Amino acid sequence: MSAILPHAIRGPEGRLPLVLLHGFAGSRETWIGQQIALETRRRTIAFDLPGHGAALDWPEVGHAGVSAKAVIASLAGLGIERFHLAGHSMGGAAAVLVASKLAEAGRVASLTLLAPGGFGHEINQRLLRRFATALAEHEIHALLEQFFGYERHVPQEIARRMAEDRRDPRVAATLATIVESILDGGRQKTFDLAALADLPHPVRVVWGDQDRVLPTRQTRRLPGSVAVHVFAGVGHMPHLEVPREVTRILAEATAAE
Repeated sequence: MSAILPHAIRGPEGRLPLVLLHGFAGSRETWIGQQIALETRRRTIAFDLPGHGAALDWPEVGHAGVSAKAVIASLAGLGIERFHLAGHSMGGAAAVLVASKLAEAGRVASLTLLAPGGFGHEINQRLLRRFATALAEHEIHALLEQFFGYERHVPQEIARRMAEDRRDPRVAATLATIVESILDGGRQKTFDLAALADLPHPVRVVWGDQDRVLPTRQTRRLPGSVAVHVFAGVGHMPHLEVPREVTRILAEATAAE
């Protein structure tokens, strides 16, 4: 198997690329809106993380640390020395680990985190465990509603595609393995958030005040040097619920280089 994770690249060369990491049970397709919106200004690279999408059969699957290791190896395989980085949920946790690992080398130009994992022990572990093993389209859609703000539209197409993918029994089995690796019983494993202040590049965090997976109050523990954007009426999927606003934040975060 190739050492490079499956990925989608859009946009021109010439400026530092923006690397995008999706959340638990997602895939690189979750970023397609941002990739299309930015493609005239910035090259973007969206990876499928281990155990997800086209990386279902990746040799090692598990928590954010496993994903971070695979992303670093993939960037090396693609010859990418310096880049901007953004991650959502579990991909946000992986992005923090990538940025921390590469901090001394100065390889990360900016870090943008959407409803990131690892910022507090509280997590809707019952929802994640049910979501990992749901197979029927109607069941997946009903669970997806809890990932979005109360009045936000939940696209049926997402549930349809997930149900089609989960006809392969390996998908739900792999997701069940991954969800248990990111949990410690009913709690979430966490980072030392104070370390974010020591990163040598700007850090932005985006959250929705109706997030029912990871509570928005986890932002209160962040160092003052971290810029926090909280959107009213938005749940755990800000890049899908308020895509224009998230794209603008990404564009601003990456504008300097």
